[in-house]
Amino acid sequence: MVLTDYFTEDGDGLRFTRQQASRFAKEIADDFNPLHHQDAKLFCVPGDLLFAVTLARYGLSQQMCFTFSGMVSDGINLHYQELNESELVLVDEQKKNCLEIERHGHISHDAGLINDFTHRYVEFSGKNFLNVLVPLMSREGVMINPDRPLVIYQQMSIDLQRLDIEKPSLELTDTVIEVDGKKGDVRMLFCLKSANEIVGEGEKRMALRGLRNFEQTGMNRMVESYVGYRRAHTA
Repeated sequence: MVLTDYFTEDGDGLRFTRQQASRFAKEIADDFNPLHHQDAKLFCVPGDLLFAVTLARYGLSQQMCFTFSGMVSDGINLHYQELNESELVLVDEQKKNCLEIERHGHISHDAGLINDFTHRYVEFSGKNFLNVLVPLMSREGVMINPDRPLVIYQQMSIDLQRLDIEKPSLELTDTVIEVDGKKGDVRMLFCLKSANEIVGEGEKRMALRGLRNFEQTGMNRMVESYVGYRRAHTA
């Protein structure tokens, strides 16, 4: 992965074109969320791309928490601000926080480790819709609006026991959903492994909006649309 292919940085700041962000979602994350479609009316830069750029710049800390404060659109100039040793924020042109990062413990700037870790997490994260959310919604008897599917990336955290690891992998360990009317909050718990040994754990949080009672026909239509779009863009 050549990360610089997916963003632009100059004296005005860091920014993403729709093409760059959409290519990252499809080519690297295998993520076909409608919010990341290049021609989407409501477009947002993938949170996993912001995560990848942050790790490349600031390294991988043992404990990290990424909180996404707002949707990042294309063409917006962004800047990192270091508040202190453990806190960073990514702000837009109006100084509004887009991403808040907490980091603690030892830090690795090993390019190989950071690239491997980023790849494994982004691959895991990008496949959440079909592999995790669809079965979870079916189990809980709820679903998002098939005509306007809205899934929002809220937070991701990791806690590594050590940083001298090679070829890390991620495995889902549990999923939890809390439903409140038309809103749902999902927690995806995972462990991190190296050489089949657990070396850490993590959690991804997502918000589901426009929830309704589960209806198989509508779910099938949404899945077929997602799979069809993926096939069309990976042919």
